[in-house]
Amino acid sequence: MSIEISAMQRAYDLAVAAGQVGEVPVGAVLLDPVSGEIVSEGANAPIALCDPTAHAEIIALRAAARIRQNYRLPGLHLYVTLEPCAMCAGAISQARISRLIFAAEDKKGGAVINGPRYFQQNTCHSAPDIQQDLNFAPKSAALLRAFFKSRRR
Repeated sequence: MSIEISAMQRAYDLAVAAGQVGEVPVGAVLLDPVSGEIVSEGANAPIALCDPTAHAEIIALRAAARIRQNYRLPGLHLYVTLEPCAMCAGAISQARISRLIFAAEDKKGGAVINGPRYFQQNTCHSAPDIQQDLNFAPKSAALLRAFFKSRRR
């Protein structure tokens, strides 16, 4: 299994775990593509942490910044199971992440290929290379649909 598939699989596993405790099932992994090392990871936790900013991406970015002792994280690749929102896109830009790979798109709350398309704005200081992981997109989307369907009963 390639390191890219392993990173997205880990993000998916984190999303599943988040959903099992009642959080919106989103997971994120920051990978150093040179070493193949997972630097940090995160799962949605705004309910558990009583923090509206505790999205998977933000948790992973904060952890990596602490580990690297730097708020800039150039060269790292972020794997996330759902298209980042505007808040997370802003944080990704500020951290100088070099590559963003996301699975499911988010037509309502996404800010990468939907909504404000943050990285295409003149006010964006640093845009990562962007790729959608079409292999994990259906699984991630199905996980989210099942989670929200179970909440509507």
